[in-house]
Amino acid sequence: MKSDAVKMGMQTAPQRSLFNALGLTEEELSKPLVGIVSSYNEIVPGHMNIDKIVEAVKVGVAMAGGTPIVFPAIAVCDGIAMGHVGMKYSLVTRDLIADSTECMAAAHQFDALVMVPNCDKNVPGLLMAAARLNVPTVFVSGGPMLAGHVQGKKTSLSSMFEAVGAHAAGKMSEEEVNDYVCNACPTCGSCSGMYTANSMNCLTEAIGMGLQGNGTIPAVYSQRIKLAKHAGMKVMELLEKNIRPKDIMTQKAFENALTIDMALGCSTNTMLHLPAIAHEAGVEINLDIANQISAKTPNLCHLAPAGHHYMEELNEAGGIYAVMNELNKKGLLHTDLITATGKTVGENIAGCENKNQEIIRPIENPYSQTGGIAVLRGNIAPDSCVVKRSAVVPEMMEHEGPARVFDCEEDAIDAIKGGKISAGDVVVIRYEGPKGGPGMREMLNPTSAIAGMGLGSSVALITDGRFSGASRGASIGHVSPEAAVGGPIALIEEGDIISINIPANTINVKVSEDELAKRKENWTPKEPKVKTGYLARYASMVTSADRGAILEIK
Repeated sequence: MKSDAVKMGMQTAPQRSLFNALGLTEEELSKPLVGIVSSYNEIVPGHMNIDKIVEAVKVGVAMAGGTPIVFPAIAVCDGIAMGHVGMKYSLVTRDLIADSTECMAAAHQFDALVMVPNCDKNVPGLLMAAARLNVPTVFVSGGPMLAGHVQGKKTSLSSMFEAVGAHAAGKMSEEEVNDYVCNACPTCGSCSGMYTANSMNCLTEAIGMGLQGNGTIPAVYSQRIKLAKHAGMKVMELLEKNIRPKDIMTQKAFENALTIDMALGCSTNTMLHLPAIAHEAGVEINLDIANQISAKTPNLCHLAPAGHHYMEELNEAGGIYAVMNELNKKGLLHTDLITATGKTVGENIAGCENKNQEIIRPIENPYSQTGGIAVLRGNIAPDSCVVKRSAVVPEMMEHEGPARVFDCEEDAIDAIKGGKISAGDVVVIRYEGPKGGPGMREMLNPTSAIAGMGLGSSVALITDGRFSGASRGASIGHVSPEAAVGGPIALIEEGDIISINIPANTINVKVSEDELAKRKENWTPKEPKVKTGYLARYASMVTSADRGAILEIK
């Protein structure tokens, strides 16, 4: 066992004395040591219940003959961090989580791990760590929030942000906004739409690192406690069979994840996280692969913000395995891959029926014949940019309009709420990329303001930053190269005509190559926004969004 390095032989007597200080018995030390990575905290609604999940995992590990030992991982609530300097600290935590978990697990020589994440960067950060460490690992998340209810209708956090925009436009009273405040987010759990947290928890299940129901069983259901116990038991089986993350997270497994991503209509942030996780697993994903998969994968689900369905309904309809089974009817998945269940994908999804064809469209009757995410290229984004196609209204699939250019998110929000943006405009927010931000802030505030003011079907937004999974509309992010390194988005001027064609996967500014070259000659880099602390170190190492904003030593 890996843990023998800290508990066997005379040379480990000092280590055993420290285990003695922990109150561990000889019987416990004779068993495999299983690290349980707990993301519990009291500031993130998606994490406030994780202590219960962790206790259940401990029971499962002990029942199956292991010794469970808990250590922590951090997590940021993107909703609370949104719209201010705090959002610079969201994406960057993905790498802190991966690094700190690698340190803890390697330093203490755990034989196996159970990861208990839930929210946006927490899930991919722990998947990155799992790939690096490559000891038998199972994931069990904290689970999604139940949908809210306002004025007799189900709702969620995206409606809450849009209510603020509606209030700014004089379309909603303060009392009506407060109704959303009190009722949009009614329980613990990751916010109830197909936002980034739920997208990544679903894809963890799809890629084979979580058990059935990991992505969809609501946080408040007792079924999730049972799932956590089974995860604890299952990791002991994986340890016995020596099934490791890199055995599971293969090239074909990432292709499956991208296929399910397209069918579900997941957050555009998955186009940052899947390449980053794949990189740690020794697999390279470029965004051209995503478009190739999208071209042949039908979009089967329209969960909030793309539609009016919520995670609890997807769970009742059969969950991720039911979606996978629909896709498998046309042979769109690799079914011979081993997973954390100890079985293959094909064995996992056999007999998992679609119980509600309104929530999960049959593959013969999809929302669209192509996937929920599109990767665009053009003279604005030669290295790519990303849009959640399933959340774009039909009239905005092709759009031309004048650029309204802002060098930071705050200036754009002031203009939108000040009534300075008109139907037809294309709002450009730049110098908010991984390096320029730094930290690549999410733009939920401006997209929600646009939607709340009734401009969602007539105004596009493009940025080298990124979007919350709760954003909807023609919100095009991850523009690469970013403005901070002199990407073409830095050269756009007020009033330039921008042409967007999502079905054709193109995005261009109608300016000649000669004119862009002249502008490039006159462009000078901006001073870094942050010069000290973690953000400065991050900015010095982070790569472009099209590579997953991974960190590299220069």
